[in-house]
Amino acid sequence: MTHPIRLLAGARAARRIAEHGVLAEDVAAVAAAAGGPKGLAMIPLDRFLFGHWLTGAPRPRALIGASIGAWRMAAGAQTDPLAALTRLEHAYLEGQRYPLNPSPAQVSKVCRELTRELIGGHAPTFCSSLNPAMSLQVITARSASRSRRLDRAVFLRAAVANVRGREILASHLQRVVFTTGQDPLGAALPSDRFATRMVQLGPDNLEDALLASGSIPLVAEPVRSIAGAPAGDYWDGGLIDYHPFWPYHALEGLVLIPHFVPWLTAGWLDKFLPWRRHGIGSAGQGWLDNVLMVVPSASLLARLPGGRLPDRQDFHRHGMRHDDRLRDWRRAIGECEAMAEGFADFVQDPARFPIEALS
Repeated sequence: MTHPIRLLAGARAARRIAEHGVLAEDVAAVAAAAGGPKGLAMIPLDRFLFGHWLTGAPRPRALIGASIGAWRMAAGAQTDPLAALTRLEHAYLEGQRYPLNPSPAQVSKVCRELTRELIGGHAPTFCSSLNPAMSLQVITARSASRSRRLDRAVFLRAAVANVRGREILASHLQRVVFTTGQDPLGAALPSDRFATRMVQLGPDNLEDALLASGSIPLVAEPVRSIAGAPAGDYWDGGLIDYHPFWPYHALEGLVLIPHFVPWLTAGWLDKFLPWRRHGIGSAGQGWLDNVLMVVPSASLLARLPGGRLPDRQDFHRHGMRHDDRLRDWRRAIGECEAMAEGFADFVQDPARFPIEALS
């Protein structure tokens, strides 16, 4: 039987599901990757998760995200997640009509407007409407460079450093996580070489933190002088946590990752280094033990325009033909409704779905 989703689980997660099924009350965290337009494909599943399934089983729950993953999790953390996800989808689709070869300043201006639409134009209201059971974690990367900007030369040095080792990249970047919780993750915070700073997320820094989390070097401008955070240039959280690969095994319960691909890649620069899939070496052993990953199946991908998820290269493929790009993206979102339907079927009858090993 062909399913629209693939399910991959760590050993502890697989045992738990085999014994008890997949229960909303078991989900301790949801993690969402960076990935630009790919995140559009996850919105139908997000609607099911946050608008229906998880809302029926409130418990302390961490929502972790970088870049568009942070925007999706911010929407999911609302007491009215369906309205917030609708705003995000509309802003991402309708708001991004760039000229040819837009400048970083132009891209940042568009993305700030996108962020404002996501939060409904009023940060205090958005923050007061956060679900108290949800702990939102917005990941950003703070540049340690003395340069005023992460220009091409500085970025190239960081990329070369990363090839030598992620621990060397840590001398260029610091992880700063804007959080609505006091100590929501505890031992599940990364214990890698990247210095990690937690900053309280609130009305005075919400917009800047969300914008910074999606500010791609060389494409957009950095976000500076974020309230309550150390001085410096803030960039896309995916530079460090492209597919947030954290020690999830320290959490009690399942960690759900709606994802684009059946593997995790720790940092954005690591996606060019396939040997770094699934982590960061021996330090990551067992981190995925309680993870359940949901990804589109090959049969679903084959139905999408071009046989793939939307991606950032679509801006270049379609150029100024914005309506053609939006047609393809809307079709992809529509086809990915099958992911939500497939996961709902899995919740009702897990035995019908094969679960692959995630190691």
